[in-house]
Amino acid sequence: MQQPKTLFKKIWDKHIVVEENGAPAVLYIDLHLIHEITSPQAFAGLHERGLPVRRPDKTIATMDHSTPTTNLSLPIHDSQAKAQLEKLKQNCEAFGIELYEMGSPRNGIVHVIAPESGMIQPGKTVVCGDSHTSTHGALGALAFGIGTSEVEHVLGTQCLLQYKPKTYQVQINGTLEAGISAKDIILALIAKIGTGGGTGHVFEYTGTAINNLSIEERLTICNMSIEAGARAGMIAPDDTTIEYLSGKEFSPKEETWDRAVAYWKELPSDEGAEYDSQVSLEVSDLAPMITYGTNPGMGMKITDLIPDPALASTLEERKASEKALVYMDLRPGQKIINLPIDVAFLGSCANGRISDLRQAAAVMDGRKVADSVKMLVVPGSQEVKRQAESEGLDKVFKEAGADWREPGCSMCIAMNGDHLEPGQYAISTSNRNFEGRQGKGGRTFLASPLTVAASAVSGNITDARTIIN
Repeated sequence: MQQPKTLFKKIWDKHIVVEENGAPAVLYIDLHLIHEITSPQAFAGLHERGLPVRRPDKTIATMDHSTPTTNLSLPIHDSQAKAQLEKLKQNCEAFGIELYEMGSPRNGIVHVIAPESGMIQPGKTVVCGDSHTSTHGALGALAFGIGTSEVEHVLGTQCLLQYKPKTYQVQINGTLEAGISAKDIILALIAKIGTGGGTGHVFEYTGTAINNLSIEERLTICNMSIEAGARAGMIAPDDTTIEYLSGKEFSPKEETWDRAVAYWKELPSDEGAEYDSQVSLEVSDLAPMITYGTNPGMGMKITDLIPDPALASTLEERKASEKALVYMDLRPGQKIINLPIDVAFLGSCANGRISDLRQAAAVMDGRKVADSVKMLVVPGSQEVKRQAESEGLDKVFKEAGADWREPGCSMCIAMNGDHLEPGQYAISTSNRNFEGRQGKGGRTFLASPLTVAASAVSGNITDARTIIN
């Protein structure tokens, strides 16, 4: 009788080219996503060695990190960003790679356009020179970020050298109350296990709460798996997955669709499959989560008081927490609710999808952004932007006083003028909050779209449940 396998092991085993004891496995890659930040050096390496791209048909490029989000008809003033975008276009033309350039109907953040178009499918191996590639595991794929030298290796061989990670079952059960979202779930998990809790592992999210999430909510969960130290995050395909992929541009068609669905239904972990680690989280009594420090693990319920570093379990954690509070200009025991903010950012590969914009618009409809707050709303792709505008969401945001922008990474990485000034506080739907992430000296609170929208109209950190209930 065959030993029960996890979702991860089924995909890993199917993609092994060579695997020997004590050496990294040679893993075949089904889809390689690239953008302008990590690809220039990789292409330069191919040029120097006279090598072609092994499978340009399995490589897709988009411009996202360096693209401005203001008027696309205007010149790009950031010389470095302009050079990166021009180099990506040149490389894609030279190597025969399809590119979704700035302004293209398909353009957008790499981790938004790939799922929405049907490129990501259960059972695939997917890589990108970007840590948040873990996003795509929401569709039952094995997806992870790689470094620049690895980008070159995949471009040249369509394979990757990888040591086999361990497996980690993350059971999330319960029913979410109104005002609580997927972003709150993942922030609560990271606060529980820490930013290194998943190191060396691939997360598989299971449980009733996960089963009840939409695909876009699952994408948010898997996106931030990397923030807990995991190599990847995965969710087994189910009827929700199949319905999401049906009819998408790159999804299988007709008889190929039927065969694909039959394969996808074989992927969920077998009963009795063993994991190297396990953790559980009950979300029925979860409150909106918010970070108070300088990594996503420094998170708490929005109704709690900022914790005392003296209560940290290790000296290292205590020192990190003390340093973070100094940077954030906060103190132990302080309330975080009602703390004034300067900027609200809605967007990023964590929360720049249509469902995120709908949530925020529902809070902001008929309300105004506080005079003291600047709010940026940045859709994750041109498709999200079109859909939002067809639903009138852009009007809600603009009438509220928010800036409605073009797709891109924007303030998540402080590009093209979308950044904080020193000392400013931002409440943000992005996925990282280290010192200077959204601008030198800027201070970031990570939260859900609901919390960001409620805080934008209040002018201070606000529990969205006090507005929507």
